Amino acid sequence: MILLCARCQIPISSDIRELRDRNLISNEDGSDFVPRGYYFITRADDDMISSQGEFVLNLKDTINTKHHSDQSRLNGCCALDGLDGINTLCANGHEIGTECSDCWMPHYIHIPPNHVDVVESTNVA
Repeated sequence: MILLCARCQIPISSDIRELRDRNLISNEDGSDFVPRGYYFITRADDDMISSQGEFVLNLKDTINTKHHSDQSRLNGCCALDGLDGINTLCANGHEIGTECSDCWMPHYIHIPPNHVDVVESTNVA
């Protein structure tokens, strides 16, 4: 599947599939939290992500994205800690998700479901 920005329909992810084996998630600082090419949807027992029902994917699976124009959302010591709200926009400037990529955490992006539309990869050129 591919995630599209809900507002402008630009693709914001490469082709990804659901991660069924949560043992493949890495909690190591500086590592990819989710293997490349996969996503999972947060549930109540996920400690690192505060909102249930969000898409979580590898940062390397995002496309057509950029950092937020509001500098107050781009905090962190080495990269982005994601503690100040949505910090990632689609290429057209619509808020899509929160990048977590600082040195003291695993790296990922989490995306609220109302910010994206889901399509099968065969439906996108």
